[in-house]
Amino acid sequence: MTASPVAPVFPPAPDYVPFRAGPFRLLAGLQPLDLQDWIEIDGQFASELAEKERLLRERHHEVFAVFPEALASSMEVLELLAAHLPMRFPTLYRDEGDLLCNLVTQQRWSLSQQVLHPLDLAGRLVQEDLCLMRHDLVTDTYRLVGASLCFPTRWRLVEKMGHALTAIHAPVAGYEEQLAVTVDRFFDRLKVEKPVWRLNWGLIDDPALFQPTGHGRQEVNPDITAENAGEKLWIRMERQTLRRLPRTQDVLFTIRVHVRPLHELRAHPERADTLASALRNMPEPTRLYKSLSPFLDAVLPWLERIGNKT
Repeated sequence: MTASPVAPVFPPAPDYVPFRAGPFRLLAGLQPLDLQDWIEIDGQFASELAEKERLLRERHHEVFAVFPEALASSMEVLELLAAHLPMRFPTLYRDEGDLLCNLVTQQRWSLSQQVLHPLDLAGRLVQEDLCLMRHDLVTDTYRLVGASLCFPTRWRLVEKMGHALTAIHAPVAGYEEQLAVTVDRFFDRLKVEKPVWRLNWGLIDDPALFQPTGHGRQEVNPDITAENAGEKLWIRMERQTLRRLPRTQDVLFTIRVHVRPLHELRAHPERADTLASALRNMPEPTRLYKSLSPFLDAVLPWLERIGNKT
């Protein structure tokens, strides 16, 4: 008698609150990562993997790039995912020897006879984007040497490939003055057994996952008002992880994008207050970098209206 297939079970979407009230501080915000929680999967699994497939088919040169020196670390990433996913998510993935099966999409991928580059294949397995950083002995910096980046938040992969951390983050207001030395030192000291994670966030007026442009936007959208901001804006969050790969010693940076309607804050007035405080205290250069200025006159009154009346 053949056993019935196990129905996919998706973990609930995480309930992140990425913004903080009070005075603004530009911080890395790194927290220890339990590798059991390395990869995040939720109910958007099938739709987001389908969107990745579409982008890789139609815009491959925009969303995937890798240098030859990253082949070994790309293979290591694929092997780590192939070992982790069936164990962590047994109703979504199955180990079939040389094959890894996605039980939701019914795709089967050979791990030894690959048509795709291993980093390309790795990126198709999960909702995360994957970026590889390698230490350059000549410049003593970490450079971006490979990425599957289908869901960028206002940056173009082709413009960042081969660049070091400070150059990659050049558009970030205050990065070079306040964070560059700390981040460079962290990369040098990152240990295999001590991976980390952090959150990043912004407000957007388009929920699309593929958003390679938009930093520094200043034009106001007249369709967004204090009455409808909750329906016209979304909170875009990035849950990022960093881990040093055991074999190659390269650093893998993963980016998992979560997009939530702003109107969900109606159920959490205290979070509306927190977001309003974060926006008010944010320096103008940071608002400009995040393209928040065009929304402020609409979103602040909206947040004040639904916030705690205390």
